[in-house]
Amino acid sequence: MSVVDEVTAANERYASGFAKGALPMPPGRKFAVVTCMDARLDPAKFLGLEEGDAHVIRNAGGLVNDETIRSLVISHHLLGTEDAVVVGHTDCGMLTFTNEELQEKLGPEAEGIDFEPFPDVAERVRQSVEAIRGNPLLPDSFGATGFVYDVHTGQIDPV
Repeated sequence: MSVVDEVTAANERYASGFAKGALPMPPGRKFAVVTCMDARLDPAKFLGLEEGDAHVIRNAGGLVNDETIRSLVISHHLLGTEDAVVVGHTDCGMLTFTNEELQEKLGPEAEGIDFEPFPDVAERVRQSVEAIRGNPLLPDSFGATGFVYDVHTGQIDPV
C-alpha cells in the first residue's frame, strides 16, 4: 500500500465519524505548544489535549526561532493565546550532528546554512523560553514555560 493510499484510507475512517466541525478557531485552553517534530512525541497525548485545545507548533528540535515567534505572535494577537509551553525531549536527533557534518554531507548548496543543532536539550529549552519572554512583539503577560519530555518514560520534567 502506498503512502497516499494509506493516509487516504485513514482519513476516510476518521472523517466518517467526524463531529468536531463546529469548534471555534481560537484554542479553547488559550495556550500554544512548541515541540519537536520527532515521531515519538504525541503532544496531544502527553499533555492531555483534544482538538481545539491548543496550537501546536512543531519543528526539528522544537526550537523557538523567527518562524516560531511569527506563529506565536499570530496565535496571541489574533487568536487569544496567553501562554506557550516549550517541550524538548531526551534522545533528540538535534544532539547527534554538527552544522559542519551536515553541510559536508549535503554538499556546497548547504554551505553557510545553520541547521541549529544543539548539545544540551534542557539548555536549549531554557533559551527558547527566554526568546519568547524577551520578544517585543509578545507582551510581558504572555507566559512561557519549558519542559523536557522523556521518550523512555513519557514524563515531562520542568526546566
